Formats: sequence, structure tokens, C-alpha cells
Amino acid sequence: MLYEMSHRVLLVEDDEGIAVPLVRTLGREGYTVEHLDHGVPAVDRVGVGDIDLLILDLGLPDIDGLEVCRRVRAGGSDCGILILTARGGELDRVVGLDVGADDYMAKPFGLAELLARTRALLRRRPAAPSGDEAGPEAEPGLRIDVQSRRVWSRGREVPLTSKEFDVLALLCEERGTVVTRERLMDEVWDTNWYGSTKTLDVTVGRLRQKLEEAGSPGAVVTVRGVGFRLEDDPVDA
Repeated sequence: MLYEMSHRVLLVEDDEGIAVPLVRTLGREGYTVEHLDHGVPAVDRVGVGDIDLLILDLGLPDIDGLEVCRRVRAGGSDCGILILTARGGELDRVVGLDVGADDYMAKPFGLAELLARTRALLRRRPAAPSGDEAGPEAEPGLRIDVQSRRVWSRGREVPLTSKEFDVLALLCEERGTVVTRERLMDEVWDTNWYGSTKTLDVTVGRLRQKLEEAGSPGAVVTVRGVGFRLEDDPVDA
């Protein structure tokens, strides 16, 4: 098995013809898989707090998958979210990412590609730490712990999605210098990603907003036509 059973995947898909083989395939890969066919129960289930990855269909019987995604993020969950949909348009893709999804696959899709994206979203994602490993409450500034994949701003944890964390971690490695758009796309979105680079802009926009709301002394600055940099005392580029 490639992954520990602590990696728990919730599949939200009302088409049994898709759900059954997906559950079986993900289970063979070593994941603990749960399946729901409605959106509202999925929001409640993610709220329990032990879901590592949400694989989410948009066309659900009760509420739209985009609304599920929106409610999950509003509830504070930072689990990975992979959207599955028959909608292949650029607008739908951007809207999905804008409400907090990490990745997006149009139907029909290949199982090998879905597994590759699942692995990418769960890569280096550890089990939740115990209470003894809580963040440094009194530490000022912005702190990024790559091993636990957690971020604190002025002693308070900032909930980030998988992609948001990966972007911030890479910018932090090169703190104060520009990281090009091409490098961010290559290292955060791997070779399986063929979508628009608008994905990067949406992710950076969400990351910037979360840091600002947390009162972070570090900010993501856009360098027009080149990329982004993380600065402690940003000025307009």
C-alpha cells in the first residue's frame, strides 16, 4: 500500500455506475473510502474533521456541488477537494476553484489520472497532530511548518487548502525574491495538469485574502508579467 489508512477519502457521487468502481479502486490503493450520494450529508460529514480528501460531483440531487464546496470551506475545513463534473467549460472550472476546490476533472476521465491527482492532493499530508503539538500561541509573525503542513499568523492557525499551502511554502522558500508563474505551475500543479493558469491566480487570490484576514505580516505581492513574491513589508510592484 502506498498510503496509510489514516488517509480518509469521501466520495460524493450519485451515479452508482461511477461511484462503485471508484470506491473499489480507491480502496485497493489503501485509502479508507466513504461514499455519499447527496450534498447536505457530505457537508455534515466533512464537518466531523477527519476527511483528508473530498472527491465531489457537481450534479447532486439536493444541492449543487459548488455549494457543497462553498459550505465546506466556510466551515473551516482544509481538506483537499477534487471536483468531478460533466461541465467542461472554462467558466465552470474557474468558479469551482474560486469557491475553494483544489483540482477539477471533467467526465469522462481515466482512473489512472484520477489516482494520480488523488496522490498529488494527499502527498505529504500527515495525520492530525495531537493536542500536545499545537501551534505556538505566543509566537508573533508568520510561521510555516512544512512537515505538519500548518501555518500560523501571530500565533493563530490559518486554515489553507492543499494548493494554497504548497504555493505559500514555495514562496517562503524564496522569501523576498520572485517566483515565476511557470515555476509555481510546474511545482504545485504537476504534469497531469492541463488547465488554465487562471487556476494559479484564483489560488493566490484566496491565499492572499486568508493572510490578510489573519493579520499576517507577510503578504503575497504580484510582480506583473513575471510571478509572485512573499514579503514581510510589501509595497506595490
